[in-house]
Amino acid sequence: MKIGIVDYGMGNLRSVAYKLSKVGFAAVLTSNREEIESSEKVIIPGVGHFGKGMKNLKSLGLIEPLRKFALEHKKPILGICLGMQMLTDFSEEGQTDGLGFIKAKTKKFNFPDKMLKVPHMGWNSITFKNNHPILNGISENEMFYFVHSYYVECDFNSNEIAQTNYGLEFSSIIADENIIGVQFHPEKSHEWGELLIRNFCEM
Repeated sequence: MKIGIVDYGMGNLRSVAYKLSKVGFAAVLTSNREEIESSEKVIIPGVGHFGKGMKNLKSLGLIEPLRKFALEHKKPILGICLGMQMLTDFSEEGQTDGLGFIKAKTKKFNFPDKMLKVPHMGWNSITFKNNHPILNGISENEMFYFVHSYYVECDFNSNEIAQTNYGLEFSSIIADENIIGVQFHPEKSHEWGELLIRNFCEM
């Protein structure tokens, strides 16, 4: 099986590739559109600024291949952290349009309670909202590792697979059939993160 990890200059690609190998799947790090289109599954990792991420995807000519992969060919695609946020329609970070694969918006945490630090960083639990194969074998309220200053709000409840509470309820897993996003870092989330990655690879 060919799994492509999109290399667009942002993100901890090698730690994602290492976690894939740990659960028995090889991956190729690539910014080549043909290689992405020929992959069976694609992962968009990401750490950093939404606007810069979208600009990099555009400059590499990867937006159209990703659209074809996810929307036309209906192959499994997983966005991690910034990668999940870029699946949405729009982000307040840079006031920038996203890929628009899932009807949702990315918003900035803005808490009057200064006890709540931004970024949201560390371990937090997820609660299930809808069924999806990405959750196979994962127990509700298990802990995953988060680092983010922006959160995703879905337009439709059906796209919200899991929520997490940090000052408010936000979408920690979103999906529309083959298109999946996780706000946390499964590659840093030990056994449950490994199981989630395996679930994606086995979809």
